[in-house]
Amino acid sequence: MLVNLYAVRVILETLGAVDYGIYTVVAGVVTMFTFLSGAMAHASQRYFSFELGQKNYEQLKKTFSVSFIIYVFLALGMLLLAETVGLWFVHNKLVIPPERVIAARWVYQTTVVSFVFTLLTTPYMAAIIAHEDMDIYAYVSIFEAVLKLGVVFLLVLFEVDLLILYGFLMMIVTIINTSIYRTVCKKKYPETKVGWIWDTKLFRELFSFTGWSIFGAFTTITRVQVITILINQFFNPIVVAARSIATQVSSALNVFASGFNTSLYAPIVKEYAADNKEQMFSLIFNGCKMTFFLMWIFALPLLLRMEYVLAIWLKNIPDYVVVFTKLSIYEVLINSVSLPIMTAARASGKVKLYELTLGSLQLLIIISSYIWIKFFQGEAVVVFYTAIIINVVMFFARLFIVQRLVGLPLRKYLYKVLAPVFIIIGITSLLIGGLNNVLPQNFISLCGVVFFSVILSSVLMSLVGLDKNMKIKIKNKILGMLL
Repeated sequence: MLVNLYAVRVILETLGAVDYGIYTVVAGVVTMFTFLSGAMAHASQRYFSFELGQKNYEQLKKTFSVSFIIYVFLALGMLLLAETVGLWFVHNKLVIPPERVIAARWVYQTTVVSFVFTLLTTPYMAAIIAHEDMDIYAYVSIFEAVLKLGVVFLLVLFEVDLLILYGFLMMIVTIINTSIYRTVCKKKYPETKVGWIWDTKLFRELFSFTGWSIFGAFTTITRVQVITILINQFFNPIVVAARSIATQVSSALNVFASGFNTSLYAPIVKEYAADNKEQMFSLIFNGCKMTFFLMWIFALPLLLRMEYVLAIWLKNIPDYVVVFTKLSIYEVLINSVSLPIMTAARASGKVKLYELTLGSLQLLIIISSYIWIKFFQGEAVVVFYTAIIINVVMFFARLFIVQRLVGLPLRKYLYKVLAPVFIIIGITSLLIGGLNNVLPQNFISLCGVVFFSVILSSVLMSLVGLDKNMKIKIKNKILGMLL
């Protein structure tokens, strides 16, 4: 997280707000095509974890092989789509300063190549997650972040178009990342080196699961990227850059939530496969609380000292960045409480109702934002307010749908998850907020706010957030690391 945030600061200084905004919106066009890979990733992780939960290793080999073949054809299809529809969109619809059009085209092509390699990495990452080898996932992620930071520092050594060079070097990082994941998986997991095995029945099963997941993944990625393009159409590149910076901060903060939830994916699916419902519910409840907690301990100081932190990070703060970033953090905090619930929905394999409902609400964010900006001349900030409101609706929709799919006890969820979360929010906001108001705006007081936020939040989480079994597990884990 720290490396990525520092890299954003340096790349913004090196490229400038306009070029950074161009890179964001051009790369976003390619990112829109990742909805298929996202859907397949959910399918792969679900079926890999399910077969491991049932200890059916022969079926696991078939599942990986069929999944990989599908990814190869997806990569070819996405390449064709990107070089036709996507290329046309970049040339004819994006608002790019005339003198930067050639650079934007180069960035687009390098991003397409990066996307294809990322797509082919997905089944290997799914295998690592299904086997719960999170140390590999962590090490490679850290190495990738360091490589991206190295790319930023390399830019200043060359006297060429830095936007083009940045796109090319980021492509190299993606290729290296793909090679590492593939090499590690080939050495560790027998199912990843069995060759090409085709199973029509399994393909239909995967495709059935993927069908509605595609809709859900499409609406998620479309919402993010279309909003960026929408801002590009109605506002200048600096506003696009401001949204991108806000997204970078919220994404970095979300590392805690998504990383923890990734480690929960396989256990939840395995418990469902073994029909251990109570253990699965325990994982969900504790996972929801811990996911929120891991974000809140740093989100609170950020929200209280946003302008000061951004000034340290970026030096020169572009317009809109402060308010955009605060609202982005509120959105990811709302989502964090329900991330394990999303996993539970997919564990059942019956995702039609879930994906259709949540996907439709995602599209509603786009439609509402467009109407407010187009017909009511709304400011760019309206897209964040719209997203927050609809994400609250999506949260309750998830609860009711997962109750129907896997029998999630709603009263127990409200008592064991939401009640502790609101207690922690209330007490920490009151006490840390009061402390923040009396301290001066300097680095030492910022460290003090962060320190007391971590301590107070941790104490409250231990007292009211964790159940007895989870406290014992954490205590034993800490002792095991120290002894």
